[in-house]
Amino acid sequence: MSQAEIYGVTRRDSDFTSHGTRCSGWLYLPPGAAPPPVVVMAHGFAAEKTFRLPAFAQRFAAEGMAVFLFDYRCFGGSDGQPRNLVDPRRHVQDWEAAISHVRTLPGIDHRRMALWGVSFSGGHVMVVASRDPGISAIVSQVPFVDSLPVLRRIGAGQFLRGTIAAQRDLLRMIAGRRPCCMPVVGDPGSMACLTAPGFKEGYLSIVPEGSGWKNECPARIGFTLPAYRPISSARRVTCPALIVLGETDSLISPASVEKAASAMARAELVRLPVGHFEPYTGEWFEITVDLEARFLKEHLQARRPR
Repeated sequence: MSQAEIYGVTRRDSDFTSHGTRCSGWLYLPPGAAPPPVVVMAHGFAAEKTFRLPAFAQRFAAEGMAVFLFDYRCFGGSDGQPRNLVDPRRHVQDWEAAISHVRTLPGIDHRRMALWGVSFSGGHVMVVASRDPGISAIVSQVPFVDSLPVLRRIGAGQFLRGTIAAQRDLLRMIAGRRPCCMPVVGDPGSMACLTAPGFKEGYLSIVPEGSGWKNECPARIGFTLPAYRPISSARRVTCPALIVLGETDSLISPASVEKAASAMARAELVRLPVGHFEPYTGEWFEITVDLEARFLKEHLQARRPR
């Protein structure tokens, strides 16, 4: 018996279109007849919705919330080329398209909607919520909030190599050739997007067995990443926000997360003695998913229409 069956949760496909491209979505529905509130979720840097996010979605649905979990264009079950194209502007567009889709779905109360993001998408939910007054709450887990401290942790040498690869990829794109790709994760000092200590092992640990995902993405992310600073949107986030900070995160600066949380009008910052990937599994998953579910239930119920 699956975890969803144990919790009485059902899941159905619910695809949508973002800028002319089909995106793959799953709608989780809790047991019960009353229209439930809904949580919209998507993954972080170059990841697919199957990478441990169903565990969170099933738990939230078991607590009486519908969940809409989706893949970005060019990822997972979604269409789009080139595959594994990481682009924060496009990802935010996909979030907005997913939200518009969810607001058309029958059987859920889309007036009570929360956003849940992790790592790269932990920043996306800040940007989206700052633009959409209809969002009731956000959860941002070990969030990427500012490229500048991340780039400082990466180091000048790594950044330079990434920029050279990005230039090659851009030239290949102009020429209509296959992209120049680089690994998403690699060992410290290697030529990859994410090389912080423990990142390769942690990232690969959440990729499900049998996945067709490839550890590569077009190198043009080297041009778009430095300008992406979700922290600049934080002061315009007016809904309640739960920010989960990993105190031993080897990539995300705790100070930058604290600064983003302090800029929000109604943010609750929770510090956990964990790295970037520990909240996905084991004891820390249980702790993290419980505190997030409590927060979501509290604030989605508080927005219940009369």
